[in-house]
Amino acid sequence: MGAGSWGTTFTKLLRDAGGEAVLWGRRPEVVEAVNERHENPDYLPGVTLPVGVRATLDPAEALKGADFVALAVPAQTLRQNLREWLPHLPPDAVLVSLMKGVEIGTSLRMSEVIREVAGVPEERVGVFCGPNLAREIASGEPGAAVAACVDESVAQRLQAATMTPYFRVYTSTDMVGCELGGAVKNIVALCVGMSVGLGFGASTQALLITRGLAEIARLGAALGADEHTFAGLAGMGDLVGTCISPLSRNRTFGENLGRGMTLDEVIAATKQTAEGVKSSEAVLELARKHGVEMPITEAVTAVLHHGMPIKEAAVSLISRSPKPERYGV
Repeated sequence: MGAGSWGTTFTKLLRDAGGEAVLWGRRPEVVEAVNERHENPDYLPGVTLPVGVRATLDPAEALKGADFVALAVPAQTLRQNLREWLPHLPPDAVLVSLMKGVEIGTSLRMSEVIREVAGVPEERVGVFCGPNLAREIASGEPGAAVAACVDESVAQRLQAATMTPYFRVYTSTDMVGCELGGAVKNIVALCVGMSVGLGFGASTQALLITRGLAEIARLGAALGADEHTFAGLAGMGDLVGTCISPLSRNRTFGENLGRGMTLDEVIAATKQTAEGVKSSEAVLELARKHGVEMPITEAVTAVLHHGMPIKEAAVSLISRSPKPERYGV
């Protein structure tokens, strides 16, 4: 449900894994291109989709008889979209979040929004996450992800539905860790992008990535996540991929800010959603509720939402009062 770059790529994965897959899109021209040209030219130009992939504008048609419903809309639109789709959801379908964000106003993770709106038990909600840059995966480059659900058997079903010769899927029951890794890494990538735009090099990027992982792990620990999750694909893997690749929306967004573009100019020039921009305030609110210190998230939020100049934010981040730090934290 959602015909952007990752929604389209996930549909291709399902088909390449041997399943039937239907793509729901809001825009007639995108649906027509998928059905007639086997391509999504707006989001994945040049990538040929399997012949068996079909698209529709009708949510009821897309959802009919589905075993898995993969939700791939912008995080802040999930609640409203899901409300509209509720009458058409198959009663036993597993609802899978492909989104990486935290809801503004509630600080809920996407799986929590799904459960609240759809009224389904937690074993019917899954998460699919990892270092997956849509164009690379859609092109068939080797990749991997994590299929997560509190019910291991459901995670294994999702794993089987998405494994292909070029794409390996692992399972996890740590929904909290997988979702936090995906949401917070976008904010860290914004910061890394800003540093690149300012002209800083690899040392600064490594600093931000490493300390960003520490922030993710601290918040995860406070919310009951498994610390081992953050050493894997859903943690470090997703963080590194998003922070270092020019294909990353969040890294590119931050880089444009660092080069001197205004927030409005970057938003106008960005065709796809950079989830970290809107989620940063919600993540910071969640951290404060649990007494977790997240200085990178604070700095990014100050730049994006409170008008702090990037150079001033960089100085405040580095010159914070020193505190005892344990190695690896």
